[in-house]
Amino acid sequence: MKTENTRADRILDLLGWILLIGTLVYLILGWPSFPDQIPMHYNGAGEIDRWGGKGEIIFIEVMMWILYLGIGVVEKYPQIWNTGVEVTAKNKEKVYRTLKYMLKTLKFLTALIFAYLIVNSLQSAPLPGWFTPAVMILVFGDMAFWLIRLFRIKK
Repeated sequence: MKTENTRADRILDLLGWILLIGTLVYLILGWPSFPDQIPMHYNGAGEIDRWGGKGEIIFIEVMMWILYLGIGVVEKYPQIWNTGVEVTAKNKEKVYRTLKYMLKTLKFLTALIFAYLIVNSLQSAPLPGWFTPAVMILVFGDMAFWLIRLFRIKK
């Protein structure tokens, strides 16, 4: 079954692409001005616990693209999704639509989190104390929201 993109889908995709392309442009244009050593790992409190060469940030950018595009491929093939609920002819459209929204929002959140990490690292700043809890709440809250909606769909 192919699920058509809604306006919300298109907006989330556009925002995700803006983040991907924006961070890539930021890296290219700002490369000469970035410090040679940048934070490459943070502990749970957001404190820097490993420094690395600025070239290592390319790995983070590549991972951002791989995750974004990988989730994009998965969302195009609903038949491979493990729905967690019984899919019937009656509920099939709602089930796949709900799961597609979950994938779209998670894809956008992934791009947002990686973009923030890239920009923050290139500014050689520790992460703010709210970052880790906010990421956990956003990601797990988003999944919980869509899964609750999914399990409320009637057969």
